[in-house]
Amino acid sequence: MAIADSWNKITTFFAETRSELKKVTFPPRKEVVATTIVVLIASVVFAFFLWVSDMVIVRIYEWVLRALGR
Repeated sequence: MAIADSWNKITTFFAETRSELKKVTFPPRKEVVATTIVVLIASVVFAFFLWVSDMVIVRIYEWVLRALGR
């Protein structure tokens, strides 16, 4: 009986999965390209910001260590 129950659960799962996949809509290529460009530009901007912030923090750290004589 356990095998029959398992089989019913599996078939139900796949039937529901197929039903849900029919509801999925994919964005057009133009929209995907546009959002990808936005993500790439934002990544570069944030990387530059973090790089500059890191440089400033390192300079402050070095200044503090020099001021303390270490």
